[in-house]
Amino acid sequence: MTTSTVPGMRPAGRPAVRPAAVDLDEDGRLLVPGTRTPVPEARVADHLARHLRVPERATDIYVYVHGWQTGAAAADRAAGALLARAAELHRAAPAAYPGLTRGFRPWCVVVRWPSSSLPSLGGYRRIRERAHAMSTPGRGQAGYVLGHLLGYLDADRGHPADPAVLANRNGQYLHLVGHSFGGRFLCEAVQHAAQRPAGPRVLGWSRPGDPARPFTVDSALVFQMAAPRDAFDRLFPRLFAVPGRSGAPLRGPLVLTHSRWDRATGFWHLRAEGRPGIGHSGTGVAPVHQFSTLLHPTDAPYPREVLDHPIVNVDASGVYHGGLATRLAPAGAHSDFQHPESAHLLLSLASHSR
Repeated sequence: MTTSTVPGMRPAGRPAVRPAAVDLDEDGRLLVPGTRTPVPEARVADHLARHLRVPERATDIYVYVHGWQTGAAAADRAAGALLARAAELHRAAPAAYPGLTRGFRPWCVVVRWPSSSLPSLGGYRRIRERAHAMSTPGRGQAGYVLGHLLGYLDADRGHPADPAVLANRNGQYLHLVGHSFGGRFLCEAVQHAAQRPAGPRVLGWSRPGDPARPFTVDSALVFQMAAPRDAFDRLFPRLFAVPGRSGAPLRGPLVLTHSRWDRATGFWHLRAEGRPGIGHSGTGVAPVHQFSTLLHPTDAPYPREVLDHPIVNVDASGVYHGGLATRLAPAGAHSDFQHPESAHLLLSLASHSR
């Protein structure tokens, strides 16, 4: 686990975003910083508490999980670039984000995992299976580890005046951001954290057994998710509140971008699973209401009613397309989400979380 300045991400005259990082091995086990030695399962919570320090001045805490074909340094740069753009947007036009009247000072934890393979159908399948195995209870520990990470970040939260919004004693909000297979990890982690009473005491209020005060995540944003279009109906149904079930962990919106130029979740996903994925075509069937919109330019606000839905599908084809070389590359525009419009979406979610 390390903390380092993200190179090349410093806006003119402004401090760079400095993400912390946790590393997982092929089985989803948390690694001792700078080694290939796994932290014993029973010591995961203590290890996180010792090695992660959330700055008190931060207003928003982000957990970022990268996707396919992303190394550790690239993951750090991607998270730092996205949050630096968001902070710069807020400084340039604070009135456009009325919920952030007390400022926007993000802090981020990057979750890094072995996601590289040959850019081929076999490579895609290999990483798909690894991501699934790492985050499936009984097979891998990614859900367990990330659940404890979210629990640690949530540990100091106080009792908010509005139960729909979780701000801790320092006024900090918790957001999830994923790319590609990273979205699968996050969904699995939140489901794992919500399992009670059998699951670990992670994301929860200090008074156990109170169904009226379940934990929640303030927002979740997944760029180009590498998962089947029915994933929320078949793989992650416990994320949402549905009739007959209380205590859903995700009461804020789950926002997912998609682009027809994404060959990884279009071409490769189609051949690997017989149908395109969410990152190419958006969510299909789901147990809750969905809303669809276009990715907005930075000068077009997102009204609350656009984002205030259990699932929001954002068509980013007009922005996430790259040039001809990108479109013809094996992954296409799968990683082409580093745009001001993406930061605008992220910042709008933070503003509406208040």
